[in-house]
Amino acid sequence: MSARIVLLVTSPRLPAGLLTAEAWDTVRSGPVFAAADSEQAMALRAAGVPVTVLDTDAQGLLDAIGPAPLAVWLAGPHGDQPFARQLGLRLAREPGLAELELMYGSWDPPGARLLDAVAVMDRLLSPGGDPWKRAQSHRTLAPYLLEESYEAYDAIERDDLDELREELGDVLLQIVLHARLAEELPDGRAWNVDDVAGTLVEKMVRRNPHVFAGERVEDIEEITANWERIKREEKARESVLDGVALSQPALALAAKILQRAERGAVDVPLPVGDDLGPALLRLVADARAAARDPEAELRRATLAYAEAVRAAEIVGPAE
Repeated sequence: MSARIVLLVTSPRLPAGLLTAEAWDTVRSGPVFAAADSEQAMALRAAGVPVTVLDTDAQGLLDAIGPAPLAVWLAGPHGDQPFARQLGLRLAREPGLAELELMYGSWDPPGARLLDAVAVMDRLLSPGGDPWKRAQSHRTLAPYLLEESYEAYDAIERDDLDELREELGDVLLQIVLHARLAEELPDGRAWNVDDVAGTLVEKMVRRNPHVFAGERVEDIEEITANWERIKREEKARESVLDGVALSQPALALAAKILQRAERGAVDVPLPVGDDLGPALLRLVADARAAARDPEAELRRATLAYAEAVRAAEIVGPAE
């Protein structure tokens, strides 16, 4: 009977030594080889499993196995694909030498690549990393956060989901970058990306009791009402306008302030006069009364005008 070679692949994003029961049984059943030392190899040695480092090719592994009926190749963090391909081709030509089996000792958890994003950003902002990023602050980066968010919005408006995936990555870059910069805040004010995620998780659980606490709701309107009630309980606010993002575009800001005033039953007359600002504010109020989104309406009209400008450029000036 030919030898059995198990190519053991593990997730580099999980703690070393966190393997399936089958993987542990396998590494304890035969000699274990690897191309280089790794955290996984050290974890196996700490558990009493010898790991031999072989800086060699497929033939070198076959020679090292000798008469053993079972041997394990502990793949490195990147899977050792060139070596695995070479070994597979050799055994395909001479199947009597050994049987090759792929075994996953652990798998990437959902969201594993987020860990990669955090690790890459840490490298970029550590000494020897990217000088430009290391020179930034929350304030200097603020315009980029807005710009990337607008580009993601544009992708949604175009129904371009491939572009949306890329643009959301750029938004995520800003989040990870801000969080990494915050790790270096002085005087005990530092926080990191885990604090950001932890706060988000706590908020989602707290504001969705119909999912996490068994609270019964009748419809989406009740869910929305619960969200707003819990939000009010969380944040002690002196005004219905507290929390409104004042840096948003003026048209959207006007609509949000009108909405908050209406929700809070604060009756303040709209400004009168023919000046442009008050007139625009009254138009926004009229749009809301008609259940229309003034920002979206102006955007559509502006984009239609832009298309007309492009068409006129193609036709050229009238003679």
